[in-house]
Amino acid sequence: MDQNEELKEMLSDLLWLNAVIATELIQITENTSAILRKTTPPESCIAEHAALRATALDIADRYKPGTMLRQHVAKHE
Repeated sequence: MDQNEELKEMLSDLLWLNAVIATELIQITENTSAILRKTTPPESCIAEHAALRATALDIADRYKPGTMLRQHVAKHE
């Protein structure tokens, strides 16, 4: 494997890992908000989080398709 290919793979891995972190942080934010409010977050926040989550998943799929990330995130509540 040449150096450019290795760098490309490393960047793909980092983008995927950042998408994992982003989707998990979004979920933590929603869960924390629900705990503090003792009710679900406002619908506007849920919609915005869903859009942010979808963007992170699209990025992850673009650079590292076929992982379990999308399937895992779909199970978040």
